[in-house]
Amino acid sequence: MERIALHTRLKPGMENEYEKVHAGIPAALDGALREAGVRSWEIWRDGLDLFHVVEVLDYRRMRVFLRDHPANVPWQKRMAELLEVEDDYSGKDNGLPLVWELP
Repeated sequence: MERIALHTRLKPGMENEYEKVHAGIPAALDGALREAGVRSWEIWRDGLDLFHVVEVLDYRRMRVFLRDHPANVPWQKRMAELLEVEDDYSGKDNGLPLVWELP
């Protein structure tokens, strides 16, 4: 199991819309995430900054699996309207580096 931290940033003024959209994700997307090995996904917001904590069996495999998945493509298109930088699903990211944790 991997625990991955990610950072994304909202476009100014999109805070309420982002939270509204995430009040309930589509069932097909939920299923795709679980099929991709996601065990948990939390998103925390501070102003425009979003911090994601993802527990997943294999992060890179998840990204490849979801890149062209029919449930994820329209979701990412919608997220691109709300985020400053669109996720390209290139598979080159590893999330944020861990600096410290309480042993």
